[in-house]
Amino acid sequence: MVEDVNPRRSYDSSRRQEQARTTRRAVLDTARRLFVEQGYAKTTMGAVAAGAGVSVETVYKAFANKAGLVKALFDVAVVGDDEPVPMMQREFVQRNTAEPDPRRKLTGYGEHVARVGARTSAILLLVRDAAATDAGAATLWEQLQAERLTGMTAFARHLADGGHLRDDVPADEARDVLWTHNSVELWNLLVEQRGWSPDRFGDWVGRQLVAALL
Repeated sequence: MVEDVNPRRSYDSSRRQEQARTTRRAVLDTARRLFVEQGYAKTTMGAVAAGAGVSVETVYKAFANKAGLVKALFDVAVVGDDEPVPMMQREFVQRNTAEPDPRRKLTGYGEHVARVGARTSAILLLVRDAAATDAGAATLWEQLQAERLTGMTAFARHLADGGHLRDDVPADEARDVLWTHNSVELWNLLVEQRGWSPDRFGDWVGRQLVAALL
């Protein structure tokens, strides 16, 4: 009788994948806590590995270096999970793209900025501050800024192609307005320094964008 080994292989593969994801989540959870508590410079890959209960080689293999680890933290914080779903396929992006009312597009986007800001601001400010003295952090900060500008360029083009922008607002100006309003600096000023709630901030961002662009 020939033994069918395919089910066992499938099971073993699934189990290994789940174990890898569990390990990754543990590393990311530990890293976020340590980075927030200790700062960028004082948090080492070894400390993250020890806190997560894995070898330091495991952390380096998964994230390459400290900047790579922080980038992974940011990517998870932006979308709220570690699922392998591209940004443009995320539910909010799909829903916002399909929304026919430009006012609702922008007010909904303001709410989205507030939700994301609550999850990402600590990481972004950590990287921004570390960039002054750490080359890896400086490169990461530039990458994050470039990615944000790319996203806002696409959003501005979407608004322009839909005929939603005022005649005196070119797409490149819309891009820069969007880019400014979803910056961590603006979040830091109003939410963290002036004590605005995230909901108030999101509502304000949406109203500002409607007034500036439509």
